[in-house]
Amino acid sequence: MSHPVSNETVEHQLNWRYATKTFDTARPVSDTDWQTLERALVLTPSSFGLQPWKFFVVTDPTVKANLKPATFNQSQVVDASHVVVFAIRRDLDEIEIDRFVARTAEVRGTTIESLSRFRQIMVGFFKSPKMDADEWATRQVYIALGFFMATAAMMGIDTCPIEGFDPAKYDEILGLNALGYGSVVVAAAGHRAAGDKYAAAAKVRFKHEDVIVRI
Repeated sequence: MSHPVSNETVEHQLNWRYATKTFDTARPVSDTDWQTLERALVLTPSSFGLQPWKFFVVTDPTVKANLKPATFNQSQVVDASHVVVFAIRRDLDEIEIDRFVARTAEVRGTTIESLSRFRQIMVGFFKSPKMDADEWATRQVYIALGFFMATAAMMGIDTCPIEGFDPAKYDEILGLNALGYGSVVVAAAGHRAAGDKYAAAAKVRFKHEDVIVRI
């Protein structure tokens, strides 16, 4: 059976990918390519399909410069073409669940009433005594990060995931608190600079048999 993308291409591009340290400031991601990456973010799967997130895309040089000190002065946030701030919807509640149910009914051409059992399951899940909605949403947003990075790799676009930043300062700079969102992780995207020594460094991974267990 043939695949839309060959096995060899997938493996090659995943090997090609690395956490880019130096971006080519003269080579931005094209608008067409970026639209595809944004659509990949929108298409990211999530538990229940709830999508407890927003993705804040930063391209304004002034804003990126303001973010740099809050990123421990890592240059990627100013040199990259685009910076994506992955943020969770804090304290997800029944209002957000109802919003999702309404959207489901709209897209699938059904009624909100027909989804009442589905709604009850979601509400019950979040009312569980051991449930921490923000912690759950944080796990979900890392799915989006992986989805974004893998898609970018398939397109020959470089990325660098960044956890070394001050979320509180990011939230302040970007005005996320007022929107009910909180930053979790950041990804810089663009094209690698010719002189980035890490591009040619061999990937260090444990052997296949050390990490894959077939049962």
